This record gives sequence, C-alpha cells and structure tokens, in this order.
Amino acid sequence: MTENPIKKVVIAGGGTAGWMTAAALAKLIGKHLDIRLIESDAIGTVGVGEATIPTLHIFHQLLGLKEQEVMAATNATFKLGIMFENWRDIGVDYLHSFGSLGKDCWAAQFHHFWRKGLDKGIDFEIGDYCKEHLAARSHRFAALPNQDRNHAYHLDASLYARYLRGFAETHGVSRTEGQILEVQLNRDNGFIEALHLDTGECVEGDLFVDCTGFRGLLIEGALHSGYHDWTHWLPCDRAIAVQTATVAPPVPYTRSIARESGWQWRIPLQSRVGNGLVYCSRYMDEQQASSQLLENLEGEPISDPRVIPFRTGTRRRHWNKNCIAIGLSAGFIEPLESTSIHLIQRSVVRLMQLFPSRGICVADVNEFNAQTIHEMEYIRDFIVLHYHVTERSDSKFWRYCRSMPIPDSLAHRLEMFRDSGSLFKYEADLFGVASWVQVMLGQGLMPARHHPIADLMGDAELASFLDNIRQQVRRQVENLPGHLDFLDHYCKAQTV
Repeated sequence: MTENPIKKVVIAGGGTAGWMTAAALAKLIGKHLDIRLIESDAIGTVGVGEATIPTLHIFHQLLGLKEQEVMAATNATFKLGIMFENWRDIGVDYLHSFGSLGKDCWAAQFHHFWRKGLDKGIDFEIGDYCKEHLAARSHRFAALPNQDRNHAYHLDASLYARYLRGFAETHGVSRTEGQILEVQLNRDNGFIEALHLDTGECVEGDLFVDCTGFRGLLIEGALHSGYHDWTHWLPCDRAIAVQTATVAPPVPYTRSIARESGWQWRIPLQSRVGNGLVYCSRYMDEQQASSQLLENLEGEPISDPRVIPFRTGTRRRHWNKNCIAIGLSAGFIEPLESTSIHLIQRSVVRLMQLFPSRGICVADVNEFNAQTIHEMEYIRDFIVLHYHVTERSDSKFWRYCRSMPIPDSLAHRLEMFRDSGSLFKYEADLFGVASWVQVMLGQGLMPARHHPIADLMGDAELASFLDNIRQQVRRQVENLPGHLDFLDHYCKAQTV
C-alpha cells in the first residue's frame, strides 16, 4: 500500500489504551521511532476501576514491570475469579475461577471423570478440584516464587494509566496537551497526514493509533471503517458507575450480581470499591437504573454516579489505511469477564509483531484485522453464554436472553457439551476449557454423559483419584495467608 518507512507514530488519546500502547512501543521497538501521544485534560476517560485477567502478566513481563510496584501504585488487590450471583436463577451463585480443574488425560478433560463421579455419588462441586477456586472462596492468597501466574488484579484504571505514562515518558514518549479538532487526510490515498489541535498545533505522523474511546475519532470519524453491531446478542447498552468507601476486607474475586435488566459489579481495591450497573435501556430507564444501583451498594458513595452509554460490537476494520484502533475505539464487549485490558494488550502486541517499519503492506493489514475479529468473536460467544443459558424468566430482559438467536459458533459448542461433555479450545480462543466448563455448569448446563475413557477406571480407583486431588488442593490452600494480610505485606497501596 505504501513504501514510506514509519518514523513518526502519533497516538490519539491517553487513558489505559493510549498509555499501554505508548509504553510498549517505546520500550520494545521504539529505538528509532518518534512516538507522540496527544490527550486533553479536559476530556475524561472511561476508566472507572478495572478488573483484569492473568494474561496481563505477559504484558508486564515484556515491559519488565515489577508486580509489587504496579500494585502499590494502582491501589490494586488480587483477583482469582468472578463470583456470578443470580445468573442461573435468583439465589443461585457460582464462581468462575482462574487455574485448571483437576487432571486431564490425553483423550478427555478432567470434567468427564468428575461427571462420572456424580453418577457414583461423589458429589463435590467442580471448584473443589481447583486451587484458585478454593483459595478465592477461602479469601486466601499468596504470590509465591515459581508458581503458575493464575491470578489477576483489581486496579484503579486512572492510576494505571498514570503509572504507564511515567514509564512511557522515561522511554522517550512525548505528550502533547490538546483536543483534536480536525483529522487531515491525504487527497490522493485517503491516509491520515496530520491532526489539528485546539491549541493551533498541527501534529504530523506516518502511523496513527486511535485511542479516542467510543468516539473513534480517527478510525470512524475520519476513515469510516464501519461497525459490526452485536446488540441483538448482547442487549445491554448502558452502565452507571460509582465508587464507595470500603466497609469490609477486599475479597480476591470480582462480584457480578445479575439484576432485573442487567448486572451489577463490585470491584474491591485496597482503599475503596468500584461499583456499577450494566443494563439494557429497552427494559429500564436511567432513573430506575440509578436507583437500583444506589439501593444495592455496600458503603457510602464517594463519587457521583456516572452514566456511560455504549454499543456492543467491533469495527469492521481495526486497521484501516495508516490508522489502528486500540481500546474502546476498536469495539466494545461489556466487562462481564474483564476482557477490556486484555484486548488492548493483544492489539498492541499484534501491532508490534506486524509493525510496518518499511511501509504499510496490505497483507499485514488483513492479517491484523482477521486475527482481531476472530479473537473478539470468541470472547463475544463466551459472554453471550452467560445470558442465554439461564433458568431465569422473571423479567422481559431475561426472557429475551433465553429465547434470542445466538451465533452458530456458540450453538455448536453448547450442543456438543450438552450431548457428550466435549469441549475444545481453538487457537484464537482466549478462554480455556476450564473456563467454559465452569460457566456452562454454573449456568445449569450439565452434560448428558461422560467420555467412555473414564469408564476404564473402576469405582474405587475413581473415588481415590478424585479424593487425592481434593485433598491436595485443600492442603495447598490451607497453607496460604489471608488475602488482606498478604496485600498489607506485599504491596501496600501508596498514598494517592
């Protein structure tokens, strides 16, 4: 497409997406690049407190960041999973934890042996066979040397962006204050040439990264890249967020509490709690949603409620001409499984893997777009699962979710699991078999049968096999300190 070498990279927008992009590019491939980030203090970010998933360890490892330092700087706590309350039905809860379940064999995963155990009267929940699951329920945790990095964080997104800004600027990124008033395009090829700011400055570049949030000022406003709308599968389109004072020790998991027309989150940080209600405006208006959220808080509000409209879906082209959309400008899948920062990370890494040093190549652009859309579709299916496989019928919202058509790819997975317990992880699939199993079982979907290889174990051998795993998990968890005690020792939050 072009043979012009990329020397000047302009990142439009700050926040988590902008500063993650800037930090990674500067640290890892920025030796010969001029990297400039434009943001305005007058424009707020969506960051209202974030829950993450364990893949963030990869990003921090690439940048050489120390866990204790990042957590202390961002008021962070540890996260071992998500507690889903009232999702299957009112009064029914389950935990989707990180980590693995039991022990797999070459032909079938552990849940087939667990399923046979149920038929034999060995009736323990599947989370009893997972260390992270039991540790979360026991409110215990420790980051031990050489352990699997099967934990994530609850962190303050604004503080995380501030921390990464300092890191990026140390590695040569320059920040420009100002609002973007105009995107200047090349008349011949339609590429972005420059951004005109309200300060009167004109910022030229070779490659532009759109981190302007839902506005998509470059990728959509200037380049009209199109949007795949997924609201027919994910009907929630509003969120209201508010912070509250801490009234109890932070638990090592996110709480997701299903409500009449959506769900409420609780994200515990060291010194406060992030709260919000995600809801569908077709079934609940803003006043009703705000009242419902405020009536179900624990602790006094310490911020005003903030309404965030959104539309679930993704760009048709995430890389268009010389512009790459990263973060909310690329699309949005509601934060039910804490995938927002992961998708930023994946796009940043993919951009570096396909970085057009010698000029933009159409094959690289197509590959970037194909990989991005596939990853988002797999995450989409996993989120739709939570809504569609439910026993709730107490409101119009839940009746719609139960009866709505779902993607063929998800329907295929549900049919396989329902019939035989079969599950496979595909290359672009973020969530592994253990995650799919926990959510499917938690939502009430039980396989009709187990894999026949489990029948090669006699009843006594199966009972011993399952018991040994449970006992080992219990011993490991009993040796862990309490979550709060470890936080105070390991990464006490800095005064902010």
